[in-house]
Amino acid sequence: MLNILSLSYNSALDFSSFVFAKLPEAYAFLNPIVDVMPVIPLFFFLLAFVWQAAVSFR
Repeated sequence: MLNILSLSYNSALDFSSFVFAKLPEAYAFLNPIVDVMPVIPLFFFLLAFVWQAAVSFR
């Protein structure tokens, strides 16, 4: 049990280092786009409210 717990804890640490990883030099020009990409699903969430407001929240 302790082994599984430590394995999942190590995986969580690896994931956090993956989030802060840098793009390779060949793709460095895409940095601004990659920085905005995590916000895109929120736009769809907000679009659902705008759509419902347009149809009077049927």
